[in-house]
Amino acid sequence: MTRTRGKDKLGPSKQQRGRRNRVVHVFTEGELTEPSYIDIMKDVLKDQMLPIDVRIANASAPGSRRKPINLVEAAVPLMRELILEAKRSRLREEFWPQVWCLFDRDDHPQLEQALKQAREGQVRVAFSHPCFEVWRLLHHKDVAGTFNQVCDLVTARLPFRETVNIKKVRPEQILGRYAEAKKRALRMNAQHSDHVPLPKRDPYTDVYHFVEQALGLTAY
Repeated sequence: MTRTRGKDKLGPSKQQRGRRNRVVHVFTEGELTEPSYIDIMKDVLKDQMLPIDVRIANASAPGSRRKPINLVEAAVPLMRELILEAKRSRLREEFWPQVWCLFDRDDHPQLEQALKQAREGQVRVAFSHPCFEVWRLLHHKDVAGTFNQVCDLVTARLPFRETVNIKKVRPEQILGRYAEAKKRALRMNAQHSDHVPLPKRDPYTDVYHFVEQALGLTAY
């Protein structure tokens, strides 16, 4: 594997501390919404001086290759490669890289298969039903009712829907609102029984797992 000076897929070396920064590789279904959200999170990480390097793994992928099954099929071999390299480098497990997929219910085929392959391949998933916009909406209000896999119904509730480019997440739309967004998400998700399969939970989101487990953030 090609390496650059002190930096590779495991993260920049921190020789003085005997470790590396942890790297999080993220495959996103959206070409703008999720990446723009992650860009804001990167700034938060920088402000809080957290040693986590977040990288969009499929930034150049076309829309036709962004279905959940496509993301997982690319993420699993990357995770396998990263684990092998981490073991060869004798990297402490707490600093092992993570691989995440952020995708939605929408009307995607092979969703159950994608979730199963991700689980078996040690790839983590942040899932939203019907779409990531549910997580954005929760930063402003409680979410009730069902959306029947129609994301436009969620977008119509966003208080900033008149924004020039509604698909782009802007800092003022989310910063200072994480605690309430998570509380609302937990209340919303609690309406679904544990036996209900994830793809059928409408509405639903667990993006807060990505925020806390991948980014190490408990507030923003």
